[in-house]
Amino acid sequence: MLRARVTTALILAPLALIVLFVLPPTGFAVAVGGIVLVAAWEWIRLCGGFQPLTRSVLLALFAVCLGGAYSLPAILVPNVLILGLLFWLATFFFVARYPISRSRLGQKKTKLLFGLLVLIPAYVALLYLRRHPLGDVLIALLVGVIWAADVGAFFVGTRYGRSKLKPAVSPGKSWAGAVGGIGFALIVAIMAGVWEDSRLMMSPRAWLVLLVISALTVVFSILGDLFESVMKREQGVKDSSSLLPGHGGVLDRIDSLTAAAPVFALLIHLTAWPIL
Repeated sequence: MLRARVTTALILAPLALIVLFVLPPTGFAVAVGGIVLVAAWEWIRLCGGFQPLTRSVLLALFAVCLGGAYSLPAILVPNVLILGLLFWLATFFFVARYPISRSRLGQKKTKLLFGLLVLIPAYVALLYLRRHPLGDVLIALLVGVIWAADVGAFFVGTRYGRSKLKPAVSPGKSWAGAVGGIGFALIVAIMAGVWEDSRLMMSPRAWLVLLVISALTVVFSILGDLFESVMKREQGVKDSSSLLPGHGGVLDRIDSLTAAAPVFALLIHLTAWPIL
């Protein structure tokens, strides 16, 4: 298992870097859209009970939604990001009360709607960041913060994680891990800030906003991970699929990003960081 996990990571890492930082905007949109479409296929499977033909039709409809998201007028982008934020705020209360709240997860149609609210705002957010004048910096900050939070949560949680965060949803996550994740993420944010400060001379306010955005991004990334865990628990599966040996499915790799990206992009839009 470890060999498969490492091999898959060594293959995926350079591909991810190419998609995020090398491809032109159109290529980025197509590549990320393809990844999101695979995640949508996995989400449909997690909803359960659909025949193959129905799954194909649903996936085609989702592809149409992705096309609409790609063509979304710039003036409407903040609205979609706000919708994503509101969904994840509602999801927080659902996850916090699970399993008492499980009856509110609804039937298959409701779960499919949740899938749209998970994936479409995240796609719109990534497109917004890629089209931003500081697109490379912002995407690097978003991905770096999430990656650092994962690393910090693992090491700190392994060492000090006695008090569990939400054992009914994900027994492996702890409060210590969450705090460690935020701490590691803030270190990465400070490093990014030093880089930007060398070019733009950021104000004290910009530094404060950077740290707040980074911390909130991590909080929502944890929420995204927990919500996907709820979906998998309800379906009785460990992974969203077996597409990535040693890692599970695509959705397992981007669950944190689905919640973090819309919040991060909306905060960047509202604060105009780093020009403060």
